[in-house]
Amino acid sequence: MATQPGFTKQGNTPDPSDVDGESRIQETHPVDQKLPPLKMATTGLQHVAAMYAGVVAPPLIVGAAIGLSAKELTFLTGACLFTAGLATFLQTLGIWKIGARLPFVNGVTFAGVAPMIAVVESTDNKDDALPIIFGAVIVAGVLGFIAAPFFSKLVRFFPPVVTGTVITLIGISLMPVAFGWAQGPVPGADDYGSMKNLGLAGLTLVIVLLLRRFTTGFVKQIAVLLGLVLGTLVAIPFGVTDFSPIGDADIVGFPTPFHFGAPQFAAAAIVSLCVVMVVSMTESTADMLALGEIVERPADEKTIAAGLRADCLGSAVSPLFNGFMCSAFAQNIGLVAMTKIRSRYVVAAGGGFLVLMGLCPMAASLIAVVPRPVLGGAGVVLFGSVAASGIQTLVKANLERDNNVLIVAVSLAVGLIPIAAPEFYHAFPETAKIILDSGISTGCVAAVLLNLVFNHIGKRGEDDEVTNPMEPGGEIAEQRVHEGSSPAGAH
Repeated sequence: MATQPGFTKQGNTPDPSDVDGESRIQETHPVDQKLPPLKMATTGLQHVAAMYAGVVAPPLIVGAAIGLSAKELTFLTGACLFTAGLATFLQTLGIWKIGARLPFVNGVTFAGVAPMIAVVESTDNKDDALPIIFGAVIVAGVLGFIAAPFFSKLVRFFPPVVTGTVITLIGISLMPVAFGWAQGPVPGADDYGSMKNLGLAGLTLVIVLLLRRFTTGFVKQIAVLLGLVLGTLVAIPFGVTDFSPIGDADIVGFPTPFHFGAPQFAAAAIVSLCVVMVVSMTESTADMLALGEIVERPADEKTIAAGLRADCLGSAVSPLFNGFMCSAFAQNIGLVAMTKIRSRYVVAAGGGFLVLMGLCPMAASLIAVVPRPVLGGAGVVLFGSVAASGIQTLVKANLERDNNVLIVAVSLAVGLIPIAAPEFYHAFPETAKIILDSGISTGCVAAVLLNLVFNHIGKRGEDDEVTNPMEPGGEIAEQRVHEGSSPAGAH
């Protein structure tokens, strides 16, 4: 595989081919750099703050549907934090051929919430609901792990016109989450969308922007974390900050294996969660391609296969500790893009914090203190950064060609349907809606298919550009096929 520009394969080996005739020591790639402990800890905590709400929301929703007590709900939430930390270790540090070794945070995928709720509603004895869910997650994780190397071959169908569209969709699809947080924690509550909540979100956004504009160095890099802290302090006089989670939480707690019972294996639940796994793997593939572009280490087929194995193994192991299906978190891509801190060890430190929160409920409750409107204000910056990264990738997609413009236009439209018209697919079967309600997945599929139709299948000529995404170095590139070229060189 070709070496990254500016870096040798050995990391610190002198390069004898220096153009000036002098050997120079090549630096370690930023993804593999280890930062000073304080900086690593604070920036890692910043990643946790950015994804915390996304991790705790699924167990809270599913636990409430089952009717768990407050104590059991806290236990389930802590278990999901613990397993998210383990999955993050797998993804960032890696073992064998498992883990993309990119700055990825892993956590509970929200795509599984709807089918898990369906399992709860179809189960007569609610005590069996979680064991059935856990059994289905285990099977889906194992099957996904086996399928990962085959699924990763889809990378050849992700040229810049596809990856740019999907990255943009990831950012746009996450924006409603930030807007929902900005309005308040409980939809339908009296203060939901109030001027107080929106004002706090706006103030947090302004604080982050001011810190990014008028500070430098380390302070600038942790602007989001500082914005969350300052926004929380400002929220105290308004009565929005709730400190009760700290008082109610235990100091030490361990997610006892199979706390809710041994896993049960029901065919319907397994099918539903396997579909969710396919959706999750599709989104993770897009996320890895996006992050690879941002950190300047393009994700090749081997990287994607290793990353998908980490997702699936993390998912298969999670039910042992009472956790749900795990997947890469797109919102943290925005944090990497904004801070320019590309070290995977920073995110591994964040995984360490997640594990500690799972083992110390009181520590987990500290981040729970941050009001949702404050999270919403910071989320606008984070998720918007992802969309901006997608636009940067689209610049490389040769959009002066009408075909590529059509690919982007239609794929974005298809991907935005679940956001712009949430009830659009209401007449479709529930299994189909699991896929269709994910704008990232539908937009990704549309972009891949349209790229095949317009840039691969059919006529060849001087103006027909095809994509050769897998060069010897495994990097995504575009290649113009001129008139008279051998058709054997095309895909």
